[in-house]
Amino acid sequence: MFEAAELGKKIGKQEYDREEPELHTRLLKAQRRLAETNIPVIVIVSGVEGAGKGEVVNCLNKWLDTRGIETSAFWEESDEEAERPAYWRFWRRLPGRGTIGIMFGSWYTRPIIDFVYGRIDNPEYERQLHRINEFEHMLTQDDGLIVKFWFHLSRKDQQKRLELDKKEGRPSPILKKFSKRYTEFEHASEHALRLTDQGECPWHLVEAENRHYRDLTVGRILLESLESRLAGIETPAQAPAVESHELEQDRENTILDHVELDRTITDKNYHRTLKKHQRELYGATWKAKKKQRSVIAVFEGWDAAGKGGAIRRLTAAMDARLYKVISVAAPTDEEKAHHYLWRFWRHLPRAGYVTIYDRSWYGRVLVERVEGFAAPSEWQRAYQEINDFEEQLHEHGIILVKFWLQIDADEQLRRFQEREKTPWKEYKITDEDWRNREKWDDYRDAVNDMVAHTSTEYAPWNLIPANDKKLARVEVVKTVSRRIRNALSDD
Repeated sequence: MFEAAELGKKIGKQEYDREEPELHTRLLKAQRRLAETNIPVIVIVSGVEGAGKGEVVNCLNKWLDTRGIETSAFWEESDEEAERPAYWRFWRRLPGRGTIGIMFGSWYTRPIIDFVYGRIDNPEYERQLHRINEFEHMLTQDDGLIVKFWFHLSRKDQQKRLELDKKEGRPSPILKKFSKRYTEFEHASEHALRLTDQGECPWHLVEAENRHYRDLTVGRILLESLESRLAGIETPAQAPAVESHELEQDRENTILDHVELDRTITDKNYHRTLKKHQRELYGATWKAKKKQRSVIAVFEGWDAAGKGGAIRRLTAAMDARLYKVISVAAPTDEEKAHHYLWRFWRHLPRAGYVTIYDRSWYGRVLVERVEGFAAPSEWQRAYQEINDFEEQLHEHGIILVKFWLQIDADEQLRRFQEREKTPWKEYKITDEDWRNREKWDDYRDAVNDMVAHTSTEYAPWNLIPANDKKLARVEVVKTVSRRIRNALSDD
């Protein structure tokens, strides 16, 4: 693939000075148009060490309006990044819609380096490259534009660059280290580029020996990519939506119908059993902290199913320094400017801590599906996106516990009416709750599909009978405690 780079291509200073002003002007014009769209643009700057990638980044920052561009340099992981799944550092730096994010280094850097230095074997390398393809595909499906540059430099020219740096008194320890394994990096990189050269986000190979040619080529390719995408905004190509019935199960006998809603617990057993499991949970969370194992608890359920009460019994059993509760409401403007998973990646706990989501990323396949906030093509592909997300949490060692609190329609009606009659519960009932109730069957179908498509070996759903609130609280605390203790015993 590296043969595709135009080796030996040169542009003189006069030609560069003649073309650069118009290129600069057209890039700014395209950037202003971009700001009025829902398109986030990711520019990946990668390639051979010594190819002047930093100079390219500086050039792009000179050509573009800095108010709509952000540069992120990825190299060594910080302690904060190391305590979370690998892609956390990338998710939090993804650009918002209408803006450009320059990735100096990216999700390609670590896999290539790890493979060259023998820290991962070939099957693991292939798996990580496959994950990159899935990640980039997901971003492009969400209207993202990814422009990927790989800067090529021959071994001879790399050595020249190394000698020049020494002569000018600015030797690069990174260049010196990596230049010793030029051939290994070349083979590993070529393999990576071949496997990730997708039609929706292809690689652009740029010969970097001549800086004028290198910089103008980058500018031309970025401009062409922006103008091409902006020209197609009015008639975007979309994959045909899958009809809803293709995902439907047997509605006469759904998964939720098997939840034993007639189960109850006496007051005496409730207090005794709850305290027992809370004590166990207290010890388990501190052991998880010691072993640097994070915990995520996800709560979904019908309106008035008792999620808040269950969460309070859960947090009452933990040291307040160890947990954080994230109450998920309608997305803010900043959150709408990103992929729907962005706001959840941001809140992932550090190693040893607990995050509780009161509603979660499953809103995409529940309320957004039923209320029409997400197109069928969006919520249908979300099942696999969510499974991939949760698989990354699992691979990092995060203990994930998911709850659906199930009540029947009669019990929900009784609780709604009770809230209306009780002064200190009035705030809990809204017009939106009554509107959602009118779509009970639609939500039931969505929940059934959700459980069927996202209950995996590493992240199964726990369907909690919640007609009896006290029973539900005991089951929740017991399940989290048991899940943590079982996970720690496997270490």
